[in-house]
Amino acid sequence: MNLSLLNKKALVCGSTQGIGKAVAVELALLGANITLLARNEEKLQATLTELDSTQGQKHDYLVADFADTEGLKTLAANSIATANYSILVNNTGGPAAGLAKDAKVEDFLSAFNNHLVANHILTQAVIEGMKAAAFGRIINIISTSVKQPIPGLGVSNTIRAAVGNWAKTLAGELGPMGITVNNVLPGATDTQRLRSIITNSAGKKSTSEDEVRQHMVDEIPARRFAQPEEVAAAVAFLASPAASYINGINLPVDGGRTGNL
Repeated sequence: MNLSLLNKKALVCGSTQGIGKAVAVELALLGANITLLARNEEKLQATLTELDSTQGQKHDYLVADFADTEGLKTLAANSIATANYSILVNNTGGPAAGLAKDAKVEDFLSAFNNHLVANHILTQAVIEGMKAAAFGRIINIISTSVKQPIPGLGVSNTIRAAVGNWAKTLAGELGPMGITVNNVLPGATDTQRLRSIITNSAGKKSTSEDEVRQHMVDEIPARRFAQPEEVAAAVAFLASPAASYINGINLPVDGGRTGNL
């Protein structure tokens, strides 16, 4: 099985913590040259030092805030479109928890820009380079809510589904060019976002965080949360030459929690 990413360039978004950072680390271990993309330059610099370079890889970073759509367009045109990336991992922190009925219109618009619009800007920037190389991997980190909405995550459920259908549409359009587009759907993963969700839920239910955490674990057949590295392994496989005939899928990495196929 060919999992080598030697001489491939990967742009990994939201890569200073959690799943994004784990993905950057894993792709570097497979030989890829990594460009980290996030908004905190200090954290980007720190993460850069953690990436493997024993195979001669060259790593760098770009600073961007996905809330600044125009700034991202400028970065995409000036720095990304000419870099010939083979792999794009779209990933950013999810919208705040809350019921859909209580969400403000602005909450949906902000999430739409941070997720779908930002993904689209970056994807358009890398397509020509991938097309010229007849090799491309676009992988979107979304959520199992694409398959089964998660109670209490109204805005996230809505926007994640939009990203999922956008990606499926692109998979059909880009497949003839040698470019695959796939979605990885993490379940409950031990990240800062999950810890925040647990804290907020405990406050709203006037119960302890341990009780909320245990209830969530009890819903997972694996009886534990995922580690970011386990999600990163799925991303790495989809990015590899071995996954060349996998296109347009939603891949749950959730320990069996999602209640449908």
